[in-house]
Amino acid sequence: MLTKEMTVGQVLKQYPQTVQVFLELGMHCLGCPSSAMESVEGAALTHGKNPDELVEKLNKTIAAV
Repeated sequence: MLTKEMTVGQVLKQYPQTVQVFLELGMHCLGCPSSAMESVEGAALTHGKNPDELVEKLNKTIAAV
């Protein structure tokens, strides 16, 4: 289970299946240097997304595998 405090880089490394969720939400900067250090919450807010909803979608994706 991931949290909004985790960095985007951590999430992608541990749960590569989440890439599609980020892309579907228009969060295309997955390979940029800031993604390695930015929290899921920070990335969500930067892209105008609700952090709690993003975490919920990411965790559903992880659970489905």
